[in-house]
Amino acid sequence: MPRRARRRRTAPLAAAALAAVLLLAAGCGGRATTHHKPGTGHEQATGNGGTLLAARDESGHRLRELPAADAPSVRAEARPDTEGGWNVHLTVERFRFTPESTGGGALAGRGHARLLVDGREAARAYGPWFHVPSGARTLTVRLYADDHTVWATAGAPVQTTLTLTPSAQSPSARTPSAGASSAPTPSPPPAPTPTGRTLDIRVTGSTVTPAPSRVELRKGERITLRVTADRADTVHVHGYDREAALAPGTPATLTLTADRTGLFEVETHESGLVLTQLVVR
Repeated sequence: MPRRARRRRTAPLAAAALAAVLLLAAGCGGRATTHHKPGTGHEQATGNGGTLLAARDESGHRLRELPAADAPSVRAEARPDTEGGWNVHLTVERFRFTPESTGGGALAGRGHARLLVDGREAARAYGPWFHVPSGARTLTVRLYADDHTVWATAGAPVQTTLTLTPSAQSPSARTPSAGASSAPTPSPPPAPTPTGRTLDIRVTGSTVTPAPSRVELRKGERITLRVTADRADTVHVHGYDREAALAPGTPATLTLTADRTGLFEVETHESGLVLTQLVVR
């Protein structure tokens, strides 16, 4: 067959083969794509977690519903920082922080938290600890999926809210506001309260007397802890964020009203000794 005739017959075949290759490349995504479909936002990213709801949060992020048994939960505890503000610790269940996959699809049990200070979004948290500056009155911690949708159950966001009152902060950490007098404001005398029980504890080296045990309290009951140690330290009641300095051989007294139910440990900071546990029912 003449060479020109063969060229005329193979040209259509080559063109067809090239078209097929181009078609395959287009169908398989010849170039890298984003984590979500073109033209959609983060909240529409693909994922296998929950059901998107029409409801949105203050910033426009849609809620992603999960059954109560599968939904994450979050609790927060705020402790005054000696240099001002609060150190906040989060306890989460059925959830883990995944900063490495933020912006990806929504997978149940993964994501990050957003912090709303006095109702306004202030920052994100990618782990259990963070600091809130002085001046904040309320803190809301809300859990989000990797695609920035809000984890929700029963149509409500998964979140927790703390009230950060100035009285919860140590006096050395308070900073007067602009224009305010720097002189300390005298505190009003405490209202009279019924006398509660007193627990005497002695710390000698690493020995606690009496041996640490659980003290049962009724909600609203008042208890006074009188601690004597042979070295300088600090006694701290977890959950109530109450503490007192210990001087060698001098009893330190710490009185509180058991207005929260649960299990609360009393320990020393420097030596890390558990002195007792308060069980409030």
